[in-house]
Amino acid sequence: MTTSGFDVAVIGGGLHGLSAALHLARAGRRTVILERSWVGRHASSATAAGVRTLGRDLAEVPISLEAMAMWHRIEAIVGDDCGFHADGQIRVAEFDRHWPDLAEREARMRALGYAHEELIDAAELRRLVPALSPHCVGALVARRDGAADPHRTIAAFRRACEAAGVTVIEGCGLDAVERQGADWLLRCGARRIIAPVVVNAGGAWAGKLAVLFGDEIELGLKASMMIVTERLAPLLAPVVSVVGRALSFKQSDQGTLVIGGGLQGAADLDRQSSSVDFVTLAKGARAAVDLFPMVGDVRIARSWTGIEAKTRDLLPVIGASPNAPGLFHVFGFSGHGFQLVPIVGAILSDLIVEGGTQRQIAAFAPERLMANRAAA
Repeated sequence: MTTSGFDVAVIGGGLHGLSAALHLARAGRRTVILERSWVGRHASSATAAGVRTLGRDLAEVPISLEAMAMWHRIEAIVGDDCGFHADGQIRVAEFDRHWPDLAEREARMRALGYAHEELIDAAELRRLVPALSPHCVGALVARRDGAADPHRTIAAFRRACEAAGVTVIEGCGLDAVERQGADWLLRCGARRIIAPVVVNAGGAWAGKLAVLFGDEIELGLKASMMIVTERLAPLLAPVVSVVGRALSFKQSDQGTLVIGGGLQGAADLDRQSSSVDFVTLAKGARAAVDLFPMVGDVRIARSWTGIEAKTRDLLPVIGASPNAPGLFHVFGFSGHGFQLVPIVGAILSDLIVEGGTQRQIAAFAPERLMANRAAA
C-alpha cells in the first residue's frame, strides 16, 4: 500500500517527533508520524520529566529559556497543563568544597547576562527544602524550573497533533528508503509512504535511521535508571540534585518519590529493551538517604530504565542533513531533552517552512558528529 499527499514524514513518535509534527501541521504542512512501536514508547515515557534550565550547557541556554517560557503557557499550546509545576530546581552544595563550583557557575552566567540561576545560602535552602539533611551548605536554584508528568505530556501532544490534522501510524518501522525525484519513498513493511521532507526523530535508533539516508552520525546510548517509592505525605516541592552525586530527587503529585540522577542500566537496541542494574541503582538509593535521612525506611515500589541516544558532547543533533536533501535530524538529547520539547518543534518548523531559523542552533549541527568518519 502506497500513501502520498504528505509534505513531511516524521520518523519517531516520541515527544520531539510529536512536537515537530505539531508545529509543522500548524504551519500548514500535511504531516505523518511513523512510529515503530507506539507513541512515547521509549525515552519519552521513561523520563523523570524534569523541566530544567538549571545547569544547562551554555550552548543550550538560549533555547532552554525560550522553552521555559513555553512551559509556563503549555496549556495554551497543547490544551493541557501536562502536570507541570514550577516549584523550582535546586543544585545542592553538600559540603564546603562543593560551593566554589556553584559560585563560579553563577558568576559566569551573570557575566553572560543570564539571571535565572541564583545562589542561596543554607538558611534559604532549608526554607525551600526543610526535609534536606542539615549538613548541606547552600545551593544554586532556578525558581521558574520544575517538573511535569511525562504520560500526560505525551497524551497532550498526541491529541494536539491529531487535532491539527497529523496522521499517526504506529507499528510502522522504517526498513528502507529510496529517492524518487524530489521525494523520499519510505518503506515500512508492506506500507510505502511518499514525502519530500523527512524528520529523523528516531531517538536511540536515529543513527541507524540516518545511515539509510547516507548520513553516518556518531551516536552512543544511555539507559538511565529510575526508582519510584510508595506514597508519602508531602515532603518537598522543588526538584533536588546534588554536586558530586548521581542523584535527582522529587515528589510527584501522587506523593511518590521519583529518584534518578543518571545511573546507567543496560540497553539492547535490536531487542528494543533495557534492564536495571540493581547494584548500581543502590548507589542512587544510598545518595537519597544521605540527603533525606527520613526516607531510609520508605519502600521502593518499582524501578525502570529507558533507552536514549547520547552524543559525545552531550548536546543534541538538530539540523538539516548535509548529504540528503529534505532530511532533518532531531535526536541525541543525552538525558536532558524533555524540557526542550516545545521549542524543538518550533525550530524544526522554522528550518522546514522558513528555510532557516533565527534561534541559536549552530552548536547542534549534525556535521560535528560526522567529521571523524569523513576524515577517515
